Amino acid sequence: MIRIPKIKGIIDRRILINYRIKIDLLKAVLPEPFEPIEINGFGIAGICLIRLKQIRPVGLPGFLGIGSENGAHRIAVKWLENGEYKEGVYIPRRDTDSWMNMLAGGRVFPGEHFLSDFKTNERDGRYKIAFAHKDGTSLEIIATETDDFPEDSLFKSIDAVSRFFEEGAVGYSPNQKQCFDCVELKTYNWKVSSLKVERVVSSFFNDEKIFPKESVIFDNALLMKDIDHEWNLKASMSF
Repeated sequence: MIRIPKIKGIIDRRILINYRIKIDLLKAVLPEPFEPIEINGFGIAGICLIRLKQIRPVGLPGFLGIGSENGAHRIAVKWLENGEYKEGVYIPRRDTDSWMNMLAGGRVFPGEHFLSDFKTNERDGRYKIAFAHKDGTSLEIIATETDDFPEDSLFKSIDAVSRFFEEGAVGYSPNQKQCFDCVELKTYNWKVSSLKVERVVSSFFNDEKIFPKESVIFDNALLMKDIDHEWNLKASMSF
């Protein structure tokens, strides 16, 4: 199987919806060797909604790149590697509106992708984004740009949460070939701002069979725009 070692492009828009969830609940959904990162007694999990453009192998010009809308459910994790703990995210589910991403996911680049129907409406700093898959997986958010960061967040400031996610740039996703695919995000102009969330509904995080009622608590939401970046493929991890 041919893997493209480096892919580059532009993050046109990236939204991170972040929750705080009890450690024991996250442990129950995480496969070995991953463990939830603990901050003040809670783990951090959430949703990434990312629109990519000019995505292509390093070395090709931007006009040959492709664009797509994508969604991912994420859990901040640590794992033991050569006797040392590493940090990143575990991504149990990836959705996309791109046939190419769906066909190439888990083959040419990391992580199986599910082809879903995306709807977006973005205007004057207000974002309405939703996606749905035929298996029942769905997400809907409504959020507005703001200068305010939640006072009750586990993180002391937007700078603190920004560093947390910038440093946890390695992501693992399950692959049908009995391994976890790995990709690292490298950005050249990392910058985040805050979002005020009016509505967020996730079929995963709102599933009371997995997360009992009121166990998933909104913590903060972040926005990134126009980020020049690369995806670097790393060695897979067997399970």
